[in-house]
Amino acid sequence: MERKKITKRFWITLVSAPILMLLFAVFVMPPLYEVLCDITGFNGKTGTVETEQPYEVNEERIVSVSFFASTSPGFPVQFAPKVNSMEVVPGKFYTTSYIAKNTTDEMIYGQAIPSVAPTDAALYFKKLECFCFIKQGFKPNEEVEMTLRFVIEPEMKERIKDVSLSYNFYKLDS
Repeated sequence: MERKKITKRFWITLVSAPILMLLFAVFVMPPLYEVLCDITGFNGKTGTVETEQPYEVNEERIVSVSFFASTSPGFPVQFAPKVNSMEVVPGKFYTTSYIAKNTTDEMIYGQAIPSVAPTDAALYFKKLECFCFIKQGFKPNEEVEMTLRFVIEPEMKERIKDVSLSYNFYKLDS
């Protein structure tokens, strides 16, 4: 039985293939995933509106919006919605708040990441103002009320009667 000679080309391919796969996963996939989420509403990513634009409103249509909050492990902030749910009319703007309290004697920083369910509703859930847009800083033992101003666009499918908005707060390095 004859053994094939291992060439320099083989070793280059063997070493470079995993490196190229890693570079693709780190630098190319995240922007592509963001574009996919923006287009499809996949992963519950919401949109934004710049101004309180007028929508055509059907006062008879009501959508129940439930609010949820969680924190990543090790993030010493108590975090909860001020109200657990609201009945909203698509096309009208609403304001609510989340409460966050730093439970330490140190300055800490975090960022809230939103998610909307069902994912079909994410395309129509638009935020005018949200604490999730920027990094939040919490002074020692400080309690903060953070505003959320949103609208559900009337074009959302009629079959969607309940929407859940959840935030997960992550700790950031200053």
